Amino acid sequence: MTDVRKMLAAAAKAVGCMCDIDDATVNAVLNDLSAALVAHTDFILAENARDLARMDSSNFKYDRLKLTAERIAGQAADIANVAKLESPLGKVLSSATRPNGMTIDKVSVPIGVVGVIYEARPNVTSDVFSLCIKSGNVTVLKGGSDAAYSNEAIVSVIKGVLQKHGLDAAVCTLLPSDREATAELLAAREYVDIIIPRGSSSLIQYVRENSKVPVIETGAGVCHTYFDAAGDLAKGRDIVFNAKTRRVSVCNALDSLLVHSSRLADLPALCAPLADKDVMIYADERAYSALDGSYPAALLQKALPEHFGKEFLSYAMSIRTVDSLEQALEHIAAYGSKHSEAIVTEDEAAKETFLRRVDAACVYANVSTAFTDGAQFGFGAEIGISTQKLHARGPMALPELTTYKYQIRGNGQTRWS
Repeated sequence: MTDVRKMLAAAAKAVGCMCDIDDATVNAVLNDLSAALVAHTDFILAENARDLARMDSSNFKYDRLKLTAERIAGQAADIANVAKLESPLGKVLSSATRPNGMTIDKVSVPIGVVGVIYEARPNVTSDVFSLCIKSGNVTVLKGGSDAAYSNEAIVSVIKGVLQKHGLDAAVCTLLPSDREATAELLAAREYVDIIIPRGSSSLIQYVRENSKVPVIETGAGVCHTYFDAAGDLAKGRDIVFNAKTRRVSVCNALDSLLVHSSRLADLPALCAPLADKDVMIYADERAYSALDGSYPAALLQKALPEHFGKEFLSYAMSIRTVDSLEQALEHIAAYGSKHSEAIVTEDEAAKETFLRRVDAACVYANVSTAFTDGAQFGFGAEIGISTQKLHARGPMALPELTTYKYQIRGNGQTRWS
């Protein structure tokens, strides 16, 4: 048995430990971890700097990898918020008494061992652990080599808190950052109950195609905003600017703006703030003509087919002109990734049609797609944004980290027929 297999076996064994931890202890762990992250900010930042030194700052992953005192404080606040949430465990989802007197309760329980494979996003480390322990799960983390020092630093803080409370350190297991550990994790059906990949579309595809363990996809975000014929220009300008530029490396960032042809005259005003952030625009013929001469020439190019359906993860986006709401819906159906889609309109019928017909985890009307986030939804934190339809969809938090079992009680009932 390899060292990784031993680590996975220890994680599976720790499930028994989790069954005996009450919610008060879990909350104490989370509150102590929140304080410990802040107290160890300098240590974590120093280790993060070692990771950053190995990455080109122009790499789109650089912003995801980078930690700051403010970001660590934000992670700590999210953990404290998770501690305040109601436990999702032990809830009787349904109950029935059969004619023979036997009672059947459907009760929420932990999934067990949750494996998460992720790239250069060290914030995932603390987010995942906090949600997993609150939902009674053991955490197995497989971070990328780009964030190895950062992840090890954060996990060392987590293990210190677990030790303080007399809990099995395997409750939070960080695997080596090499590819061999990924292969071991994907094959570990006897130890791991579910795997959640977080990262690029290539990572997600690799996990989906190679895992023997059930997978929940947190897919890439190819996100659109449709500016309708009845769109409010001020709202649209703010929403487009925020969705594109708040953080370009996140999955809910805007990738493609759809504009109704009757509003092309407003396109320069709609896009004007983007120029201040040096956003490159790849526009179709009609949109290009509307922007030519008003948007900086160095930041404006004619769109190619590959610019649609692309997750840019940078200060770049595409624009396509449509002649109707129906064309916008067709474009999103063809090029979207079922993550987050938005409409800007004052037409109630168009709004409700968009909300009803767009097939995505999160569908917005007059709101920036930047809000696709577990904390923003009031979930405390998130383990990922699921773009699939089985078990979980959208921001995954505490309820999505549970399953259920049936508890049957009786008084000697038997069955012979």
